[in-house]
Amino acid sequence: MLARMVMLVAGLAMGMVAVAEDATPGAAYVPTVMVTGANRGIGLEFVRQYAERGAKVIATARDPAAAEALNALAAANPRIVVEQLDVTDHARVDALAAKYAGQPIDVLINNAGISGGMQNQMYGRLNYAVFEEVLRVNTIGPLKVTEAFTPNVLASQQKRIVAISSSEGSVSMVDSSRLPFMRASKAALNMEMRNVAFQLKPKGASVRILNPGLVDTDFMKGLPKRMLRPASTVVGELIPLIDAMSVDNTGTFLGYDGKELPW
Repeated sequence: MLARMVMLVAGLAMGMVAVAEDATPGAAYVPTVMVTGANRGIGLEFVRQYAERGAKVIATARDPAAAEALNALAAANPRIVVEQLDVTDHARVDALAAKYAGQPIDVLINNAGISGGMQNQMYGRLNYAVFEEVLRVNTIGPLKVTEAFTPNVLASQQKRIVAISSSEGSVSMVDSSRLPFMRASKAALNMEMRNVAFQLKPKGASVRILNPGLVDTDFMKGLPKRMLRPASTVVGELIPLIDAMSVDNTGTFLGYDGKELPW
């Protein structure tokens, strides 16, 4: 009993415990978090840190069989469930949403993304097939996932939707020419999520767009290590920003330091 009380107090301190998740009197509420692109990098770290906080985690990956680190986490923690999901496959998105119909999802984290590769974004030699793929993954995919799982979010207590964006998606911060595909996809992501924020605000849901900065992941491979920060550090900064989400601050575009970024 004492141990259970200690866990409850700790959960309240972290903003994770609310009311009973079932009909058992006094049972602690266990939130559910869904993360796309959970096989590596920031997505994997979100899974790790939320599971350590006691949340149930639905961790999606395009190719779960190859997600060794994610599968190892799931094997060690029964609260983690790994699901196959390619965010560009709308039929699969709908099928997964149907599978989880009625399951509240407190925090939906749209994390899956690609850069498109610098070599494909050289002006004069632009690879438009790659541009289309970047848009499908970074822009269309998050909107489709958000729309499909909105009923789950609205059925939860926390009602939070997160999009992992980038300062590269800030039009007013652009002062040089680089990665036009990636920049365009993130700027469009920001706009669509701002729209979703106002769409769902009357229903009590909040949306936040987050810039993780330069993180030491495969997404940023090729950059000098001194410019990069560990995913564990970055996610440790982002989760408190998610904890602070409400309808009063919905639609905000924040850096990992909590400062609002220009559009």
